Amino acid sequence: MTLPDDPAQTPLTAETVLRYHLCWKHRDLDGVMALYHPDVQYHDFFQNRVLGYRELRDYVRACLPHEAGEDIVHSDRIRVDGCTAFIQYQVTVQGGDGLVAFQSSEAITVRDGLIWRVNEYATLVRQHGNAAGTGGARPATSRLGLSPRQLSTMAQDLEHYFQRQRPYLDPELDLQQVADASGYSRNQISYLLNQVLGQSFYRYVNQARLQHLMASLDDNSAGTPIDDLAFNAGFNSLSAFYKCFREHTGLTPKAYLKQISLRART
Repeated sequence: MTLPDDPAQTPLTAETVLRYHLCWKHRDLDGVMALYHPDVQYHDFFQNRVLGYRELRDYVRACLPHEAGEDIVHSDRIRVDGCTAFIQYQVTVQGGDGLVAFQSSEAITVRDGLIWRVNEYATLVRQHGNAAGTGGARPATSRLGLSPRQLSTMAQDLEHYFQRQRPYLDPELDLQQVADASGYSRNQISYLLNQVLGQSFYRYVNQARLQHLMASLDDNSAGTPIDDLAFNAGFNSLSAFYKCFREHTGLTPKAYLKQISLRART
């Protein structure tokens, strides 16, 4: 089907896409759905999925940010040409080992004042700025139903769960327990940690334990031995603790404590 694509369409397209953008920003699910054409096709190329109108409500609900403005930063103004608009934005994913982001773009086609086609593309970019190859993992995102926005939300949910419930204090904590408590599947959590954040489940957990221990050092007026603090933080072996500590600080616990002591005297 050939759509009218002359310059006269540009302001009409701009108005529709701006309303669409604001509905996403304000987490207005009904507003987003009202702007889709009955014959809409939403191409999510990151997941290799094509969604029609009936599938989009659940998809949009899962992708909407939990809080206004959460983790989505637009890197360019909305650009419009005829019946098509282009949006570029970054979806950040915060994890135990730093920050990664999805550089995303959408080509949105408007017909009869409604969103008729959306082509969404996303590339994972790690903290050092290089695009991360996820080509081999793309089928997994389709099976697991994970868009960049959903991955960002999952990472935040996981981080909040660890901060509030502190499950890492259990030395026997495993992936299934976290899956049961968080509401995500084992495979979804594994994909987030391994393919997006680039670390294992146990490394993620041990980093949370180490953060807990480092905070307890500031309150250690009783002079509890650091090995005991490690076990109190959930580490189930001293070798795992010493390895994690050195990776984080570049020092052994003994050298780190000595450094703190010297600073306190000066």
